[in-house]
Amino acid sequence: MAGFAGPELPVGLTGLLDLALDLRWTWSHEADSLWRRIDENGWNRTRNPVAVFQSLSKSRLDALAADPAFVEELRRLSQTRASYVERPGWFATAHDPAALAGVAFFSMEFGLSEALPLYAGGLGILAGDFLKTASDLDIPIIGVGLLYQCGYFRQRIDAAGMQQELYPYNDPMSLPVRPVTDDQGGWLSIPLELPGRTLLLRVWQAVVGRTKLYLLDTNDPSNSAVDRGITGKLYDAEPETRLLQEIVLGVGGWRVVQAVAPQVDVCHLNEGHAAFLALERASQFMAKSGLSFPEASVATRAGNIFTTHTPVASGFDRYPLSLVRKYLGCLYDFLARDDAAFETFLGLGRSESDAEPDMLNMAFLALRSSIASFGVSRLHGWVSRGIFQPLFPRWPEAQVPVAHITNGVHIPSWDSEAADAMWTSACGKERWRTLPETLSTDVASISDEALWTARGESRRRLVGQVRVRLKQHLTGRGLQAEIVAHADQVLDPNLLTLGFARRFTGYKRLDLLLRDPDRLARLLTHPTSPIQLVVAGKAHPADEVGKDVIRQWVAMAQHPELRVRLVFLEDYDITLAQELVQGVDVWINTPRRPWEACGTSGMKVLVNGGLNLSELDGWWDEAFTPDVGWAIGQRGAAREDSDQADMQMLYATIEDHIVPEFYDRNHVGVPRRWLARIRQSMAELTPVYSSNRMARDYVEQAYLPAARQLRLRTADQGSAARRMLAWAENLEKHWGNIHVAVPNVVEDDGALSFSAPIYFGDISPGDLRVELYADASENQPAETHALAQNEEIAGSVNGFIYGVAIPATRPPGDYTVLIRPWHSDMTLPTELPLILWQR
Repeated sequence: MAGFAGPELPVGLTGLLDLALDLRWTWSHEADSLWRRIDENGWNRTRNPVAVFQSLSKSRLDALAADPAFVEELRRLSQTRASYVERPGWFATAHDPAALAGVAFFSMEFGLSEALPLYAGGLGILAGDFLKTASDLDIPIIGVGLLYQCGYFRQRIDAAGMQQELYPYNDPMSLPVRPVTDDQGGWLSIPLELPGRTLLLRVWQAVVGRTKLYLLDTNDPSNSAVDRGITGKLYDAEPETRLLQEIVLGVGGWRVVQAVAPQVDVCHLNEGHAAFLALERASQFMAKSGLSFPEASVATRAGNIFTTHTPVASGFDRYPLSLVRKYLGCLYDFLARDDAAFETFLGLGRSESDAEPDMLNMAFLALRSSIASFGVSRLHGWVSRGIFQPLFPRWPEAQVPVAHITNGVHIPSWDSEAADAMWTSACGKERWRTLPETLSTDVASISDEALWTARGESRRRLVGQVRVRLKQHLTGRGLQAEIVAHADQVLDPNLLTLGFARRFTGYKRLDLLLRDPDRLARLLTHPTSPIQLVVAGKAHPADEVGKDVIRQWVAMAQHPELRVRLVFLEDYDITLAQELVQGVDVWINTPRRPWEACGTSGMKVLVNGGLNLSELDGWWDEAFTPDVGWAIGQRGAAREDSDQADMQMLYATIEDHIVPEFYDRNHVGVPRRWLARIRQSMAELTPVYSSNRMARDYVEQAYLPAARQLRLRTADQGSAARRMLAWAENLEKHWGNIHVAVPNVVEDDGALSFSAPIYFGDISPGDLRVELYADASENQPAETHALAQNEEIAGSVNGFIYGVAIPATRPPGDYTVLIRPWHSDMTLPTELPLILWQR
């Protein structure tokens, strides 16, 4: 099945369609000249080979087929693509491929290209970068998402400076996707049983190099008009439609995986939106194994990984239990028949202390249905442990089982032509298809002159792109001809260029620089060392405060004395983001700590020689040192009154450090100190904050351990899972009979010796761990020490003395004895959050 209504290809051009449908062109750029040669205007306008391809007449195709040079170039590109796909990559050489059969990466949005606009922001861009990286590194990953009829909105700024939202239709026939066929050659269709009807899901496939992305939509003519609109808009504001989107993604998504890639053993939930896949996965294993739902959940949970991107608990999706019952009761007969099983499932999405007991929390459900959970930066891991603390009552916050793997970006998608040439010269062409250990030292070989030349070329290119975009935007607003013509004079390719672009919302504080407009104006118009500023971003359609901040920036950018140095660009998307991060000298980020989970936009300037000026939040909290960039704010707890201090620090850093260093030139006009900072940033940070490192971390810390556990638990019809559940139920039944007496403490010769009588009741001591715990203090980290079993307590039943000796570095009163479950094959406390403290 072709997948879209395109022209029939003559002999000699048979590889053209496969080349157009492989989204590898979004980062390889090897075929750009080919698409330009076919239709330069069409390519420049759409950057979508499929759209270019569709517009071709038969006579144009015949002419191309008769052009030997074109046919040879097509043959060469097809061969290059085949070589890329067939050559073993990092994973196949670094690990045993049999240890990981496959990973399904579930995400509500994927940002791969403007040719496939299925994203709203950072979550989707991260997902797109992840698939590209999996392709480069040969990791066996597929993506699972939704194909939206409209997706997220496109932004237009009107003549008054206000944001308007537009929702253009995504015609699948002009997107780089094709229908997935079933065994009979027909279009693969996935049924979902809903109240009073069966919903049919169409399945599409996008090719991302070696990786495949499977997309579901409900726009099947067999569905009702209302149901066809379920996949209409990304993040639909209507709760029931949003719930249905997440059922389609989770339940329908797992059914797609079973149809197209049944070998998959690990599911990665990119946020909690796809958490219902855990229910579908357990349900299918119940049918195969004969296990009960709790047993099947223990078995299949081992194959689920959860990443949370949300820094505040209010950001999690919640749905009324009545609404959840309405739909899941139709999908699963065993839930409709067994109210206890339904309550067990619903309990996974609630906590005992939940202020909304009648709501299902999708993030809670995702964490409890997964073997491992991660935040997206070191700081976000700490924040997330606080958010998920209610699921682990009485557990120390530091031991809440949420680790972190800091995000990274797909470097080839974000580097400029000049930067790519510079890195290729220093580090080789294959540098981002492997995990080389010498990148940092290789960057040191780049000369100041080469680095400064690349920066100048990237800045010059950005200025040209901004002028073209601004002219289009001003024309669209209906402004006067002289104002539109002025777009040709904005910005100067030799001036210090600062930029920021992101979602306009309160906590990102995109108005910090606006709070002293006179001071900003002086910076922009300084007679000898001016700055110039490029701003972009969208506000949520319901965020009137964010829209007003956009209006303020647009108004300031139209001021006659400032518009040559300040530009606001509308409709922030992947293409505009690439232009900005490739060209700016300094990327600004001003979130209110610690509300930025990670914030990958600043990572994208690293490869291009851009520097970061950011709040100590997200990734910058762990990346910042004084020789790689600049920081504002302070580490520590968030303060609502920090805005004024942070604003002053932001201005002072620009005025006193950034501007003087950029304009401090030697006798040939080269800023040596500035370039030393760039080189340090590129060498230290680019490899660490690349998605190659992130993907390796997920493979080695999450996917491979999860695959091992899944195979253990699902072998022999799930017998190990059945034993694990019986073990856990026994501990829960007898947990109340455990007693910890007050320990005896002896301080001698710089050591503290603890001995504690423990009475285990009906539980075997081998199923427990006895530990000594001290919480973190201002000057000392949290401590955990294992106590060893010593003599049996005379006259007791299952009672023993436990003891440990530790250095006397803090008062004895800081320490408390605790008991927790222990099982070599279970992930605790995720799967059994029991804990007992001494009285």
